[in-house]
Amino acid sequence: MELRDKTIIVTGASSGIGAAAALLFASEGANVVLGARRELRLNTIVEQIAQSNGRAICLAGDVTDEAYSKELVDLAERQFGGLDGAFNNAGLMGEMGPVPEMASDNWQSVLATNLTSAFFAAKAQLPAIEQRGGGSIVFTGTFVGFSNGGMPGMGAYAASKAGLIGLTQSLASDHAANGVRVNTILPGGTKTDMAGDDPATHDFIADLHPVKRMAEPEEIAQAALFLLSDRSKFVTGSPLAVDGGMATRLL
Repeated sequence: MELRDKTIIVTGASSGIGAAAALLFASEGANVVLGARRELRLNTIVEQIAQSNGRAICLAGDVTDEAYSKELVDLAERQFGGLDGAFNNAGLMGEMGPVPEMASDNWQSVLATNLTSAFFAAKAQLPAIEQRGGGSIVFTGTFVGFSNGGMPGMGAYAASKAGLIGLTQSLASDHAANGVRVNTILPGGTKTDMAGDDPATHDFIADLHPVKRMAEPEEIAQAALFLLSDRSKFVTGSPLAVDGGMATRLL
């Protein structure tokens, strides 16, 4: 029970990596507070957790709304007495294409969802976690935009996720002395809604990886579990590759 009696916020929890993480964290003893835009899906996951004797509550909302981040923290404190950690996993790839052809609205939307929302989350979560005596914050990044992992047509996505690593390292430096660790996981290609359901696309993505397959969402969730648990007490400020060997190919 790696997270016994710890209260963890999970965003992007209605599907994919976030949903897998919510189920995993609850099975490891955590009280989970789930956030995403799709309320019906959130309720379904809460019911799954309850059927397994886990503890979960959800609140639908948009991570680009600063007030929503505070509402999730308030819910954690009201329902479970405090906050010990967060897996800030919500993200958006946006429209792909060369920057000269990219709509400004797309750029702004991707940065708002992937980077500005992380600022909002940290701003709300850090005081609550510090009041609890310390804990862990984990963000979901990507190998794209890291270790020379440039991919065509992904300028906004790469910029937002690269910025997330810089934010992570700054937060880690600022809050380590207060007992808060901050890290980012860098998943490789993962079987989620973002990857679509075209077998040919999946084959192409799989072939990019040295392991020649895509990850299951549960495999990425395991890395977040490690960073939220006490097994990683000496890990902070790290971009942790969970990418099927992509980092070795791109260095």
